[in-house]
Order: sequence, then C-alpha cells, then structure tokens
Amino acid sequence: MHFLLLNLTVLCWLVKICNSLDNGLALTPPMGWLTWQRFRCNIDCKIDPENCISEHLIKRQSDCLVSEGYHDVGYEYVTIDDCWSDTERDKNGRLQPNYDRFPNGIKNLSDYVHSKGLKFGIYADFGSKTCAGYPGSEYHMKLDAQTFADWGVDLLKFDGCNSDIKDAPKGYPAMAKYLNMTGRPILYSCEWPFYNWKNGVKSNFTAIRNTCNMWRNHWDIQDSWQSVKGVIQYFVKSDKQFRSFAGPGGWNDPDMLVIGNYGLSYDEERAQMAMWAILASPLIMSLDACNVRPLSKSILQNKNVIAVNQDKLGIQGSLKLVQESVYKLQIWTKPLLPKGSYAIVVLNLHQGGGQLHVNFTLNDLDIYDSKGFNVSETFEGRHIGFYKSNDVIKCRVNPSGVFMMTARPAITNDSNLRFISKYKHTYVGKKGEK
Repeated sequence: MHFLLLNLTVLCWLVKICNSLDNGLALTPPMGWLTWQRFRCNIDCKIDPENCISEHLIKRQSDCLVSEGYHDVGYEYVTIDDCWSDTERDKNGRLQPNYDRFPNGIKNLSDYVHSKGLKFGIYADFGSKTCAGYPGSEYHMKLDAQTFADWGVDLLKFDGCNSDIKDAPKGYPAMAKYLNMTGRPILYSCEWPFYNWKNGVKSNFTAIRNTCNMWRNHWDIQDSWQSVKGVIQYFVKSDKQFRSFAGPGGWNDPDMLVIGNYGLSYDEERAQMAMWAILASPLIMSLDACNVRPLSKSILQNKNVIAVNQDKLGIQGSLKLVQESVYKLQIWTKPLLPKGSYAIVVLNLHQGGGQLHVNFTLNDLDIYDSKGFNVSETFEGRHIGFYKSNDVIKCRVNPSGVFMMTARPAITNDSNLRFISKYKHTYVGKKGEK
C-alpha cells in the first residue's frame, strides 16, 4: 500500500511538471532585444539588406549587443519576431525558415548567438497562422516545441492571432507542457491576457502565472510618447487586477522599450526606462543596436536603473500618490532589497509648460523608518540627502519626464548624520542646479 501511494505521489509530481511552467527561468525580469518594433516584417532583402528580417540582421545585432556594452549590463535574449519562417511547413510537418533570408538555417543562427554569450529567442503563434500570415502552431504544438528545442531556442514568444479565444485556456498551457517535455529550459512569453482583454474576456491571472514566464497585457507599443503613456495609464487602471501576480518566474509585460528609435525625446526616454524599471517589467529593446544616440544608449545601459528593475525581491511597483487631476502627476514606489528600501518615480505627464515643483513626504508614500533614509537620485547616483519620514522632499520634474530616486534606511551614528546633514532638503534636478 505504501509503495502504491509513493508511486501515485511521483506520478502526480511528474504530471505537475509536464502540465505547468517549471523551468527555473526569469527569476528577475528578462532583458534582451526583439526585432518587431524597429524592423517589423521587412522581408525585402534586395532593397534593404541591412534591415530585413534575416540571418544577417540577427548576427549583426548580436555582435553589437556585445561590442556596444548591452550584454555587459544584462541584455541577453536576441529574439526574432514574426516573418522568419517559410510560408509552408516542410515535408515532415516541421516549421522551416525562409532559406533565402536564413540560408544556414535556424540551428546555425542559434549557435552563432550562443557563441556570443547571448541567448536565442523565436516567435510562433497559437492560431492557424501568425499575425503576418505564416504557419501557426495550431495542431502542431508538440512538434513545434521539439523543433525549437532542437534548434537551441531559449525563449519562445507565443502570439494569439487567428485563434479562437475560447481555446486559449487549454492552448497556452499545452504549449507550456510541450516545452517542458523537451527537457530544454525555454522562457515562455505569452500574449494570452492581451487577447483576453481584446476580446472582452476576463483573465485568470493565476492560470496565466502558472503557465507563462512573462505575459503581454495591452496593445503593441508604438514608437511614440502617446503610446508609452497609454501603456502606463493602462497599468494605472489595471494595477490591482494583475500586479500581485508578478514576481520571480513571471512578469507583466508592457511591451518593448522604444528608446533609441525616432519617436521619444530625451525626457520621454528617461521616463519609459524609469517606469519599466519601477513596474518590474521585462526590458526588451527593439532598436538598431549598432546605431544608437549616445544619450539613448546611456539610458538603456544605466546600471542604477537596471538594478531597480532587476531587484531580486521581485515586487512590481505601484502608484502611491496622484497630486493632480486626470493622473497628470503620479508618484510610484517599488520595494527593494535590502529590506526597507524603495525606488520612487515622480512622473510628470504634462506635455507643455515648465517644470513642475513637487513636494511630498515619505509618509505620503507609506514609507516609514524611525532612523530615516538616505535618498539618492537614481540615474546619476547622486546623494540628495537624509530624510525622516515626515520631512518634505522637494523636486522639479520636466514635462513628459521623471525624477527617480532611491531611499534606503539610514545608518544613524552621529558621524554619519553630521556628514550628510548639509545635504538635507536639497534637490539637484540637473547637474549644478539646486
């Protein structure tokens, strides 16, 4: 009898492994690069050989992610979005690349990406066809999962075009099962809640969290401040609905960083980076990594902001304070390690006029410590001052911009207090400005 119970226990454990996500991945928000926003479905390699979806593009971008320092600060996944495959499966029913654009096949390309110390990602679709009309994984999920594993894929972005939303609660977990069955750790990026939202279906975030490593919630982001603002405001409206499900192993995905492209100003780029950090969002760039403006590059590679995003506590930040109507001035917080520390973002969504003068206390943000806090500006790492929880912090924030700070419990010995007292209640908005 005991032997039978033991075997049933083992069987149940195996079934759990096979049918739910258990890959040990994404313990912090994934970081990497994706083709879609910058390169879309450009397949004309005769007219535009440097920017078409091809083996050459992926190899060139992989080279630059390493040579330009992105890999050094944590960006590791290199992912092809839609439009990589042939229009037909091969004679064995397997997906195959377009060999005009990927002449050496996907395994060879994956090996090249791995040779750079990076990880390789690919795109597929839950439906009969991908969003661009290429073969979908419907009725082929087990075969496709094994194909991706054979190719050395490390991340699968699984879309939901041309599918029946009623099938999603079984289909997305089925692909998770088949990925697990390959024995290869493959990070699973799902579009499941987005298609639920699009079709007016309430998402079961417990099931989504148990299935996916990261999940898209909203429309594709575009290269504009209007689009970035729209995503932020969606997170404001839906904060309580899905924030509690984010954490090590699974993350809400507001979509790609569009920093370094054409649509955002310097302040808007800083704002997107700060907000994606405070939201514990995957940091997935979509840009030409070989040609990036120095200021944009410095934002994407800012180690202090990345550290907030990658904090191992893994808590998605929340909106704590709104100081103007229609959510034009927002203050967000995110708990950090060591315990009692916080990241704070003051976000100014006004698009005109001058700087906003903002006053608040840490008490206003539910941040308390009787010993006080050392507060630093995050992007440049400059010490701002020592604050008790009821001391007023004053800052100025540019239109469409942010002020980001980190508050850590203070060491309260007398010498330390004397050392930092001269900084108390000061703010530096730009270098040399008080």
